[in-house]
Amino acid sequence: MSSSFRSDVGTDPCDSVGDDRWWMASASDRGSSRGEIDGLLQGAGYRVRSTDLRHVAIGLEQLESAMVGDQCAASSAEAVVHYNPSDLTAWVDSMLSGLAPDPNLLRHPQSTATANAWADPTRQRPSSLHRLENHQQHRNVPAVSLQSMEEEEDAAIRLVHLLVSCADSVQRGDSEMAGSLLDQARLALARVNTGFGIGKVAGYFVDALCRRLYPPPLCGGGSAANPEILYHHFYEACPYIKFAHFTANQAILEAFQGHDRVHVVDFNLMHGLQWPALIQALALRPGGPPLLRLTGIGPPSPDGRDALREVGLRLAELARSVQVRFAFRGVAATRLEHVRPWMFQVAPGEAVAVNTVLQLHRLLGDRASPEGGDAAAAEPIDTVLAWVVGLKPKIVTVVEQEADHNKPSFLDRFTEALFYYSTMFDSLEGGSHRSGGHQTQQQQTVVAAVAEAYLQREMCNVVCCEGAARVERHEPLARWRDRLGRAGLRAVHLGSNAFKQASMLLTLFSGEGYCVEEVDGCLTLGWHSRPLISASAWRADDDASPPRDHQTLLVLQDHSSSVVDGDDHLQPAA
Repeated sequence: MSSSFRSDVGTDPCDSVGDDRWWMASASDRGSSRGEIDGLLQGAGYRVRSTDLRHVAIGLEQLESAMVGDQCAASSAEAVVHYNPSDLTAWVDSMLSGLAPDPNLLRHPQSTATANAWADPTRQRPSSLHRLENHQQHRNVPAVSLQSMEEEEDAAIRLVHLLVSCADSVQRGDSEMAGSLLDQARLALARVNTGFGIGKVAGYFVDALCRRLYPPPLCGGGSAANPEILYHHFYEACPYIKFAHFTANQAILEAFQGHDRVHVVDFNLMHGLQWPALIQALALRPGGPPLLRLTGIGPPSPDGRDALREVGLRLAELARSVQVRFAFRGVAATRLEHVRPWMFQVAPGEAVAVNTVLQLHRLLGDRASPEGGDAAAAEPIDTVLAWVVGLKPKIVTVVEQEADHNKPSFLDRFTEALFYYSTMFDSLEGGSHRSGGHQTQQQQTVVAAVAEAYLQREMCNVVCCEGAARVERHEPLARWRDRLGRAGLRAVHLGSNAFKQASMLLTLFSGEGYCVEEVDGCLTLGWHSRPLISASAWRADDDASPPRDHQTLLVLQDHSSSVVDGDDHLQPAA
């Protein structure tokens, strides 16, 4: 086809049917009529009308599959006399009849789905809503079966190339080019298996790019399910959250040795999944358990329930059953930076532990560009770390994604996220939980699907959102080391017990690709040598300044709390 129509495609070296599909769609975008397209085809020496292109396109794809799938048939077809190739319709039909005389053999079960993907030359570019709906339907259609592993690998490589090229266009502000490349990526997605591997991950990134270019009413994208439900299923499906809980609990348990009054501040209580194990471990402590106070931070319940209180009641019941004196306080806040240290009501003589699992990255702001000028203003992370240090905690446990999704360049963030979540999905597929007969195959499938939705929300936030809406600002362990050290915290070596706990945890999962590594006193959990999550422990110097009272700065609706004591007695918070 004429190079003038291919100039907008970019530098993609692959010359495939997908490019021609885009050309036909772009021609319609320019308002070309059927007559004009017919004239162009005739001028190029092709005896075919624009109305026949749909039929020709389907035939070419079937021809390619037939020739790759049956080399013997291709050889025998060489003896067949074919029509003039300039007459595209007759030429394709004769080639197909020579390779497979039975017309039923030429119709792949997905031919209809493939045909629907081809653009009518006179049709206008679909609206953003139509693009999104069409893509969601397209994602549920099984991919056209490929004739060889090599062909599928080539298709996957091309798909990744299109995604990265689209992200580059987004960064340059070229929305038209980004939309065209996204169209090609959606079509290329039909040529890979979207049930697993790179095809599944690429499908989620196509969704995310589509939402960024044609945003739905609410930024963030992904599943609309309750975040706590997604979190719980992700906890069940893979070892990452369990690794965080086991490692942090071991560090807290060791830091509380010799203390009779201990207080844990949890930055993200969720269902309280982390704390039954710690309560039971304290119950078995030589010399008897201490008085345990737990302050759990979480978002206000959208349905008006006091969800924090409900979690506190369950934990209080467990503590009473193992004879651990227990008190609970819930602090509801829409954002972590709204919390102030006076809300915790830390008593004199208490040994304090601060626990933050996958939360600190939400306090980060935009990193300055290397070419940037003045330093950025203080971020919420600085304020929070300042009062954490002021609490003089015996231990601060920090668990974060081992990724770099807070780079100034959108293309760098996108590329990093593409490879990070590809590895994460590989681990979900290859390292399923040993259910021990407690879950049916169908139940395991549901858990895995919801766990994927948890990751999809993260991916969508990294790709779709900017400014305050982008909260998934993951940074690697080395950068956290530097930031926490500057805040006045000293690293605490995670001992051999934490390493053993993490290693034992992996025996619950069938995959052999999980690996725990020790890095300068910290632990990482990864998949086939790629670290995916890191755990570290810290403590404040004894001469740290106490936190200032910021009560006057508090917005009252950001704070609601309750106290649950060991007798399961409830009273309003002071």
